[in-house]
Amino acid sequence: MRVSDEALKSGAADKTSARPRVGFLGVGWIGRHRMEAMLATGAIEAAAYVDPFNDAAAEAAKLAPQATRSASFDALLDLGLDAVVIATPSAAHAEQSIRALERGVAVFCQKPLGRSEAEVRAVIEAARQADRLLAVDLSYRFTESARRIRDLIRSGDLGRVHAVDLVFHNAYGPDKPWFYDRALSGGGCVMDLGVHLVDLAFWMLEGDEVAEVVSHLSAGGEALSAPLDRTEDYAVATLVLKSGTVVRLACSWRLQAGQDAVISASFYGTQGGAEMRNVGGSFYDFVAERFSGTSRSELASPPDAWNVRAAADFAVRLAAGERFDPSVAALARVAQALDRIYA
Repeated sequence: MRVSDEALKSGAADKTSARPRVGFLGVGWIGRHRMEAMLATGAIEAAAYVDPFNDAAAEAAKLAPQATRSASFDALLDLGLDAVVIATPSAAHAEQSIRALERGVAVFCQKPLGRSEAEVRAVIEAARQADRLLAVDLSYRFTESARRIRDLIRSGDLGRVHAVDLVFHNAYGPDKPWFYDRALSGGGCVMDLGVHLVDLAFWMLEGDEVAEVVSHLSAGGEALSAPLDRTEDYAVATLVLKSGTVVRLACSWRLQAGQDAVISASFYGTQGGAEMRNVGGSFYDFVAERFSGTSRSELASPPDAWNVRAAADFAVRLAAGERFDPSVAALARVAQALDRIYA
C-alpha cells in the first residue's frame, strides 16, 4: 500500500500507544537522511544507532539526541527494537536483514536487498516466516512522475505497453571503495543504478516476468565477459518479457554525459506513450509527459519531495501495525533479471 502525503506529514500523531522503536545500522549520509525522514513523520522513535565512524555518529546524535549509540548490530538487536534501518555495504544486506527478521524485527533496507536472486528470496522468506514488515529503499517508485505514468498504464490509457526504454547515466562514480569490489557490491552500475529502473519497470508492468536477456558490460571501455572479475561501469541490456514487451536498459558510472546525470524511463503503448526524465542533469528533479502521436502534455513537474517518501512510508506503515506484505515477492523478479544481465 501507499500512505498518502498527508499521512506522512501527520504520522502517528493520533496514536495513543507508544511509538515503534527503530534502530539504525549505518548512519552515514544515507542512513541519517532516512532517520530524519522517519522522525519527521512523528510515527517512530529513534532508539539507537550503530556506526564505526565517530563523525557520522555525532551527526546522528544531533538528529536523535535521545537515541543511544550501540557497539554492534547484535547489541542493537538486543535492545528489543520494533524495526531496523539498514544502510551498510551491499554484501551485508541480506544477512543483516535475515538476522533482524529472525529476531522479530521489521526491516527497511537500502538497495539492493541482496546481491542475487537467492539472497533476495532468502530475505523475503525470513520476513514471511517472521510475519514482519519488509521494505527496500527503491525510492523512484515514490516520484510523482512515476506514479502518474503508472496510473496511465493501469487505466489502459496507453493501450498495451510493448516497449520500455530505461536510462541512468551518472557522470560520477561511487566514492566508497567497496562499490568496486564485486564480492562486496554484487556488481557495478547495474546493481547500483540499473536496479532502480528495472524495479520501476516491473512495478509499472505488474506481474510480468523476463523471458530472455541479452546484455553487454564493460569497464574502462573494455568489454567484460563471464566470469566477471571486475565491476562494470557501462552496461546495456535488452530484456524480453513473457508478454512480449521489450525493455532496453542503459546505465553507467563516469560517463562523459555533459551533465551530472541522465535519467529517464519511457513507456510506449499501442495508444500512447509516457516518459519521466530528469531536468537539467539533476538527480532529484523530474518531469513526466504523456505522448500522443507527435504531441505531448505534462503530467508532473518539480518540485517534488519524493526522496523522503519511501522511508516515511515505512515508518507510518510500521506504526499502523502492518506485518508481512506479500507484494515484496516482486523484488525477487527484479533480482532474477539482474542475475541474468550479469550471466
